[in-house]
Amino acid sequence: MRGPLLAALLLGISPALAQHPRLVLQRSALAGFSHHSAEQLWPHLREGDALSLSREAANPYDALAVRVDWQGQALGYLPRSDNGAVAQALDQGQALEARISRLRAHVDPRRRIEIEVAAPLPPRP
Repeated sequence: MRGPLLAALLLGISPALAQHPRLVLQRSALAGFSHHSAEQLWPHLREGDALSLSREAANPYDALAVRVDWQGQALGYLPRSDNGAVAQALDQGQALEARISRLRAHVDPRRRIEIEVAAPLPPRP
């Protein structure tokens, strides 16, 4: 048990994340940064912050829309080109986790926030 914790600390990873096995399903940029609260929340966001994912099947622009929230505030969406598998998993009731994997002060708002979506794995015996 000490091995993963020591490795996590040396790599700068939260020990809680190191003890929580998960399968990363995708990493993608946040879509809609300029249209939601992301710009106002930018100074408060941190890499590793937990995000919540919500299906918006009735979204008029994308029937597979997956909204991304941070602490109850809408940041944007998973990109339309990358949301199919996550939308299907959420529709099937699968537990998914999301977090901010990368923040960049980029001039292009579509490149500022990278999101990681993962499925929790059962603990090893």
